[in-house]
Amino acid sequence: QVQLAESGGGSVQPGGSLRLSCGTSAPDIGFYDMAWYRQAPGKQREMVATFSTLSIINYADSVKGRFTISRDSANKMLYLQMNSLKPEDTATYFCQATGIFYGKEYTYWGRGTQVSVSS
Repeated sequence: QVQLAESGGGSVQPGGSLRLSCGTSAPDIGFYDMAWYRQAPGKQREMVATFSTLSIINYADSVKGRFTISRDSANKMLYLQMNSLKPEDTATYFCQATGIFYGKEYTYWGRGTQVSVSS
């Protein structure tokens, strides 16, 4: 069982920045595809950014050029730097880890951290 814990959320004005962090209990974060998802009130959870085991990075079109995902394998951390925040970025942000071991896929979620962007 891998535990994930997000932090760094808060309230900011449009145009502001936040850096989200996700700590993991995984023995080696490199064995997991990592991702940030978000869920706004009344909406479905959506992918924000992914960081694969091969260090391939993808972003949702809505955050390209504004958000940066990064991984610190030594400290078993995942980050999401969010710049030029917009009101539509308001959501609960979740960290996800997915690993495949002995042919079986395991997916883990954190409890989320709240981000609110408003003037």
